[in-house]
Amino acid sequence: MVILRWLDANIEKSIILVNYVAMAAIIFVEVIRRFLINEQAAWSSTIPIYLFLWVCWIGCAYNVKIRAHLKFDELRARMPYPAQFACLMLDAVLWITFSVIVIVYTVEQVMLSRANFSIVQGTDNILQWWFYLATPLAFSLLIIRVLQNVKHDLSAFLKGEPLKVKANIFGE
Repeated sequence: MVILRWLDANIEKSIILVNYVAMAAIIFVEVIRRFLINEQAAWSSTIPIYLFLWVCWIGCAYNVKIRAHLKFDELRARMPYPAQFACLMLDAVLWITFSVIVIVYTVEQVMLSRANFSIVQGTDNILQWWFYLATPLAFSLLIIRVLQNVKHDLSAFLKGEPLKVKANIFGE
């Protein structure tokens, strides 16, 4: 149970940190190698791009979790309480619909890449589908975060508590 709570609180931040550090390390080392010894790994310009898929899409799920995604906070804060709740529920429906569409089409891409044994340019054995898997996994996590927000919003609405219509990017 402790592990699940830790994962719930930190999974996005951990994945983003690991991938961002790996991207930065690859780029840093390869720039140094290029200028000092006139060498560069053939994959050093492609792997960071693929790692960015993980940073980008997991970051999207994290922003939904903390409610920092694109929305009209100032307008919503001035709406009547039931309208605020209706907007939050509309957000949830739209996020889930969009995520299901993304998952369906990106799973096709992952499976096609896997079936064709597509490798990352400049490597001999690193498969592209490992990186493409970021998109359907991140959008699945996004759906979980949306459902968590819906549970919280519904509970707050039924109790008459203030709804979280303004994002706090520095914590939850």
